[in-house]
Amino acid sequence: MSAPTPPALSFMTRVTCQVGPVVSLGGPAKHGERRYVPLGGGSAAGPELNGELVEGGVDWQVQRADGVTDIAAHYVIRTADGALIEVQSEGMRHGPAEVMARLARGEAVSPAEYFFRTLVRFTTGHPAWLHLNKVMALATGQREQQRVLLDFWRIG
Repeated sequence: MSAPTPPALSFMTRVTCQVGPVVSLGGPAKHGERRYVPLGGGSAAGPELNGELVEGGVDWQVQRADGVTDIAAHYVIRTADGALIEVQSEGMRHGPAEVMARLARGEAVSPAEYFFRTLVRFTTGHPAWLHLNKVMALATGQREQQRVLLDFWRIG
């Protein structure tokens, strides 16, 4: 028996998001250091989704003892036609300790040197964008000192 064919991925958009400094809630907590990153403005630009990020989103994180950062980001994109699209993104970032230390210091690090993936879901009530309520996307990420770049790939 052959393996089933995986679903196709098609590029949706690149999200560029300004990020503030990491805020720690102290730790380690029950599962690791609990922290958050305030999300500022930014943009979404691509063949399927374009708009501006509404300032005020938050990326909640748990820095686990095994070096993995669990990510749960929540923010809103405003499209040119005024639609507000809620974005919920959950995943993880990890890599060799020396690479993650460079990222933490704000150094430029190639995304090929670490793993940064999230599963993305959308919610909106705007009639022109209701189809996004049925979409899941895989995001590949890159962390920079003051911003995050995410390429969204629609899961077919």
